[in-house]
Amino acid sequence: MGYSRRPAPREFPGVATALVVILVVLLPGGFTFSLYKYLKPPESSPEASTVAASRSAEPTPEHSTEPTPERSAERTSEAEESSGNQDAPIDADQYGDWNFRMGDTAFKAKKVGGWTYDSCAPVDRNGVLARNNCERVVQLAYSAYRGHLTAVQVIMAFPTDQAAEAAADRLAKTSGQVKWRRDTMLDEYVYGRQRVGQTKRYVLLTLVTADKTAQAKAQRFHQYLHADHSGSFLFRGGMATG
Repeated sequence: MGYSRRPAPREFPGVATALVVILVVLLPGGFTFSLYKYLKPPESSPEASTVAASRSAEPTPEHSTEPTPERSAERTSEAEESSGNQDAPIDADQYGDWNFRMGDTAFKAKKVGGWTYDSCAPVDRNGVLARNNCERVVQLAYSAYRGHLTAVQVIMAFPTDQAAEAAADRLAKTSGQVKWRRDTMLDEYVYGRQRVGQTKRYVLLTLVTADKTAQAKAQRFHQYLHADHSGSFLFRGGMATG
């Protein structure tokens, strides 16, 4: 069954440089989890041994340390370059390709998919979102480094900051509570982790997989993508359902 979409507002204003510096350091929340358990094929699958052999040691949950980028007036990203209705409900069409630059740090990713759900049921695996009155969900898929790195972001809107905080806390403690578009991720990878963060009444789940070619760049890419989009929620308002 399909889910209706609201008219697409233009992208919303982004974050000032000083705020982004703070967000990259603080907002992502530091929650990273291994995706290995959720991405690997069943043990009975003929692909299982091939996929397992392609990875380095299985990633383990950890508290991450975010980088502190140089302060610079020259900072652009998809969020900062656009404008629109900050009070409009979140929608996949508000997001385009990700182009980020701050000082000597630059990242690019092509948006390869976007999905908007007028309820959270399609992504709620075990009722965590329903128990916290989740109202609306957007999923975004990105590809970078010629397909050697893939990312999925799940943006969840809640009625209050407190509800979002409770949901984020639960998601950070127990992975696998949210369904996401695995078909857009790499089948074989050496980096596979997720980050969970809450900003105001929004919760952001960012998942990244990378093969050996992009492995060295994956962690910083993951940190900045998550922090940049987390920061954009500081300027959003209104109710998730309009």
